[in-house]
Amino acid sequence: MPDRPGTGDGARPRAVVVGGGIAGLASAALLAREGYEVDLLEQNDELGGRAGSWESGGFRFDTGPSWYLMPEVFDHFFELLGTSAAEQLDLSVLDPGYRVFFEDGSAPLDIRADRAANIATFESVETGAGRRLEAYLASARQAYDLAVRRFLYTTFASPRSLLHRDVLVRAPRLAELLLRPLGSFVAARFQDPRLRQVLGYPAVFLGSSPDRAPSMYHLMSHMDIADAVRYPQGGFTRLIEVVAALAVREGARLHTGATVTAILTGAVPERVARRRGLSAAARRAGVRAGARGVRYRTADGAEHTVRAEVVVAAADLHHVETQLLPEPLRTYPQRWWDRRTSGPGAVLLYLGVRGSLPELPHHSLFFTTDWQSNFDAIFGRSPRVPEPASSYVCKPSQTDPTVAPPGTENVFVLVPVPADVTLGRGGVDGAGDPAVERIADAAIDQIAAWAGIGDLRERVVVRRTVGPADFAAELNAWSGGVLGPAHTLRQSAFLRGSNASRRVAGLYYAGSSTIPGIGLPMCLISAEIMLKRLRHDHSTEPLAVPL
Repeated sequence: MPDRPGTGDGARPRAVVVGGGIAGLASAALLAREGYEVDLLEQNDELGGRAGSWESGGFRFDTGPSWYLMPEVFDHFFELLGTSAAEQLDLSVLDPGYRVFFEDGSAPLDIRADRAANIATFESVETGAGRRLEAYLASARQAYDLAVRRFLYTTFASPRSLLHRDVLVRAPRLAELLLRPLGSFVAARFQDPRLRQVLGYPAVFLGSSPDRAPSMYHLMSHMDIADAVRYPQGGFTRLIEVVAALAVREGARLHTGATVTAILTGAVPERVARRRGLSAAARRAGVRAGARGVRYRTADGAEHTVRAEVVVAAADLHHVETQLLPEPLRTYPQRWWDRRTSGPGAVLLYLGVRGSLPELPHHSLFFTTDWQSNFDAIFGRSPRVPEPASSYVCKPSQTDPTVAPPGTENVFVLVPVPADVTLGRGGVDGAGDPAVERIADAAIDQIAAWAGIGDLRERVVVRRTVGPADFAAELNAWSGGVLGPAHTLRQSAFLRGSNASRRVAGLYYAGSSTIPGIGLPMCLISAEIMLKRLRHDHSTEPLAVPL
């Protein structure tokens, strides 16, 4: 792609998006529909970012996200672009949504696609727990609905966004939910440790732990226990293909193998700095920089420039701020990150397995008995790999025949570990760094023992591992984390940070590093509130559809 001039002659305004994960693709699609001329630059040879794909021996693995939750968020995003999830995706409801295995050998628990069935399951484990689960889910639904109305779709650019009557009326309750840890909130209602684990584990989806995540996040249980878990046929690769195709349909140009090396800036007049969102403090300090585009490098080593008045950084925010901007223009310099908490790292396994595995449904969770020790090992002051470690297993071949050859199973395993690049990188057929391969071996043996698959190791015909250093090298992930900054109290909602630079007018952020947070639905919302920021829209509810 050649160097491109900026606007100024009546042509459409120009925008460049850095990063081709789902947040970047969604941002490109919405900006193009808004009337911008859009170029998206992705450093890897394939789009998707964390939501990538890998194939070997007839198996196709989603390399990252594997849970389809909050379906209404996906529905709304597609409706913004004049289509629907039903038109774009073939969604299957999973039943059970997932199965939980326990270290103590007690019977696994299935979380079903039916709310009443889950209430009955809780009652069968602990007398009275069914009734208490009903109340818990009612509270989760109220918190979820309030979050969608007031907290997820807002930029927090105006303090008035928090002054709605429904927020003020619930202020005491919200304060309790924000200040009390999720683990304590659950323990006050349920005695059986297995039920506590089922309700506490959603904190891990948020890059945190039950004792560190605010109990506001009990709203997550509405998604998996009261609402069904779904799966898009073709996997999450299909979701990326669909969003990319919509971006192209809207007129965006998507470029792979293009590594952004710098965000270009230039001086802007006071009135422009104010109009484009530069903070008053920055303006008083004489910082009146505006985005001018980006410089990037292609695989042949050639340097190129894209001129644009809007830059959307949908790559890892730590990388963007500390590597792509000069120090005086950093809103979030290294000292800011030094006071923040990363979500966990992970060792991932992609396994092709000979024969069937009826013991495993589509999603499985393996929980250790010493729950607190497990999380302290990952998030505590002296991080270490938990032994044994809780883990997550996905077997998409249960639902999708396209991901594995006939007579085989596709198995994805995620073992949460500290966000520590010194654990190393993974590899194919055991060729990864020793620490990563030891963690992988232990996970395979754990699955075999707890699920009763004694010969699992001998049946593996394809094996690849990924370690924290891979996330740092391939995705520029801060500390090698698998998700992004953890959702602790200090890193949630408006405390998570702004989605616009305070020092560079026209520089916006999207993705899991910024608001509203971690996960595919949050990344889609981040693209929408980026557009809101660009529009100076301080509303808190989703935009009217279609755009």
